[in-house]
Amino acid sequence: MNTSSHRYDIIVVGAGHAGIEAAYAAARMGQKTLLLTLSIDRIGLMPCNPAVGGIGKGHIVFEIAAFGGLMPQLCSQTYLQARMLNTRKGPAVQGLRLQIDKIAYNERARQTMQSTPNLTVTTGMVEEIIMANGAVAGVRTREGAVYQATAVVVTTGTFLNGLIHVGQKNYTAGRQGEEAARTLSDTLKDLGVTLGRLKTGTPPRLLRSSLDFSVMELQESDPLEYLFEFEPHRVEHKLPCYITHTTAETHQVIKDNFEHSPIFTGHIKGTPPRYCPSIEDKIMRFPDKTSHHIFVEPESARCDEMYPNGLSTSLPLPIQELFIRTIPGFE
Repeated sequence: MNTSSHRYDIIVVGAGHAGIEAAYAAARMGQKTLLLTLSIDRIGLMPCNPAVGGIGKGHIVFEIAAFGGLMPQLCSQTYLQARMLNTRKGPAVQGLRLQIDKIAYNERARQTMQSTPNLTVTTGMVEEIIMANGAVAGVRTREGAVYQATAVVVTTGTFLNGLIHVGQKNYTAGRQGEEAARTLSDTLKDLGVTLGRLKTGTPPRLLRSSLDFSVMELQESDPLEYLFEFEPHRVEHKLPCYITHTTAETHQVIKDNFEHSPIFTGHIKGTPPRYCPSIEDKIMRFPDKTSHHIFVEPESARCDEMYPNGLSTSLPLPIQELFIRTIPGFE
């Protein structure tokens, strides 16, 4: 191996949102940068809800834009719907939210990474961060490749010793159908890094062709004159989103099956997200509510999958099918 060809200023591990921004910023600052990912075809893939922005998170995207980052540019090129949330309130609590075409976003992200000067993109599962004299010296992959650098940025997201729960079953995975990075956690522990576990959920995906949109509320784009980039942009109408609601019957099905949810049985351990509770959590925490909003959102203009935002769950598949059919338009 020619070690000079494997020497970089900065190595970024992981090519999700954070990894893309770290690698793009480093390369634009003139640093010889390596971006390591498990799959080049999945750079910038949005496996969960392909939406960017909203209250709180939208502020972060505007900050990325202020630093010349990539996400706002990709959003402007790939959105399906654009809305300004909380327009009945003051501007301080309004939030821009874009529904993104996840296939187009993934393609644009990959193309940009592969064409950015000073940036090399390659595949490999990083298993070890190499240290020398108390400082970072590079990484070693499972395949045996060694890459040298004086700085390593770890942006592994859900792949770092990831675990998926469906009912009482669980298995290791980074995303559905993809391998988790298990050994890197041990390396980080050996370096004295304290690790914790975060938990998040995702709803079942629904076939667009199976839904009755006539009983749902239509949500088209707002007539906005800008998006996340600091320049004028006339919003185009592409694909709408819809709103439906859970029912008393939905809630009863879920209540009757609380004991099958790993959230309540203690099988899932970790810190939950503040703004994305599961449907089980919402029904448990707000027993007086007889209905919850479900935002029915397209994942891409090129696939038949719809994302029922608001139905994140860890219940077994048969119970998911039961409560899904109690929701107007999902029967």
